[in-house]
Order: sequence, then structure tokens, then C-alpha cells
Amino acid sequence: MSQLIESFVIIGVTREGKTFRPSDWADRLCGIMSAFGSDHRMMYSPYVRPGCTLKGEKTVVVDARLYDIEPLAYKFLINFANDNNLKMEPIDDV
Repeated sequence: MSQLIESFVIIGVTREGKTFRPSDWADRLCGIMSAFGSDHRMMYSPYVRPGCTLKGEKTVVVDARLYDIEPLAYKFLINFANDNNLKMEPIDDV
């Protein structure tokens, strides 16, 4: 079985069109993938970062290069979206 590895965005709207809660879900999800820098400040991963759509919906942008570094983290993000019935869209490499 071959898995397509691509960059994608998780949109904070369910497939039924309901807004996903809690409202800070994107920051929490990106926080899981963050690290503390030498300045003792939390920094989001360059491969997983929060964003928003033009309509103002919260999103998480996932760079396909994450799979090369940590495939389980990449799969965790896909499973999070699927388990919560969230919309996902492929995007061009970020």
C-alpha cells in the first residue's frame, strides 16, 4: 500500500460545516509540535503552524517534509483531522 505524502491544511470546520471547538484548537495542536529555543521561548515547528482561511476559519498548515523527519507525527496530524471529522485540503509545497 502506497501512501501519498503531501503538504496539507487542516481546516477547523467539520465535514458537516460546524466550527470545531475549542476555539484555540489550532494553537494547541501546533503547541504539541513546538519546542523551546535557546532564548527559552516556545517556537512553533517550521513544519506545523497555525493559520487561517480568508473566511476566518482556524487552520493548521502541515509541511510534507515533516514526514521525512518524523513520520509518526505526520500520521498523528492526519489521524487527528480524521478522528474529529475535520476538512483537509492538499496544498502546494510550503
